[in-house]
Amino acid sequence: MSATIVQAASAPSGLDATPALAVHGVSHSYGSRKALVDVSLAVQQGRFTVLLGLNGAGKTTLFSLITRLYDTQRGSVDVLGHPVARQPGAALRLLGVVFQARTLDLDLSVMENLLYHAALHGIGGREARRRSQAALEEVEMADRARDTARKLSGGQMRRVEIARALLHRPRVMVLDEPTVGLDVASRAAILRHVRTLVRERGVAVLWATHLLDEVQPEDAAVVLHLGRVLAAGDVPDVIRSAGAADMRGAFTALTGGAAAREAE
Repeated sequence: MSATIVQAASAPSGLDATPALAVHGVSHSYGSRKALVDVSLAVQQGRFTVLLGLNGAGKTTLFSLITRLYDTQRGSVDVLGHPVARQPGAALRLLGVVFQARTLDLDLSVMENLLYHAALHGIGGREARRRSQAALEEVEMADRARDTARKLSGGQMRRVEIARALLHRPRVMVLDEPTVGLDVASRAAILRHVRTLVRERGVAVLWATHLLDEVQPEDAAVVLHLGRVLAAGDVPDVIRSAGAADMRGAFTALTGGAAAREAE
């Protein structure tokens, strides 16, 4: 394995230098099994950052700590300068989340799922319905608003979950393997939409995936393997520092050839 590469990805000009999301020295164990070991990373405002790692790398555990499903055992997580442990309300209000597991209530309609989420964030009545309608139109799901969620395909559910995550207008979005199990067309559509949010609205995104083809040259990247950060920075810098020609080569150099083949 090559030497660890850790460097900060630069923030777009004109934005506050405070990271949208900062993870400092986080470790987490399940009994004697170490899931994360001294993990540090930063997601800059207005950037699309890929958290690249195979199944078992620790991505979902990290997301559970970021979103406070689990308490942090060691280290800290900040959302735009707000510590998740000490200021959970302020931090989580700035955060939109799409979990790997489907989280829509299958017996509610699409619109009812969004209205319920809006109510949890204190958005009520006419404003909640207005935002929900606009969000569904944005992901091209407005025509399914009255359908129960169980009637949707996997890709359609993901689009609704993204619309729901944006209702409270978060400045940071974290998405855990959002394209897993989807067909090629659905994967591409969801990626395009989320990248548009970064480009046009300045939303910061942490996109967890095990698929190398979801990484683009303009992204920042964090390589997580067996609970440890092996590299972090702008994609061209990670590639160059690993002595590789592309991200696939960099991932191979960092994690070993067998691991890279699993990420194809």
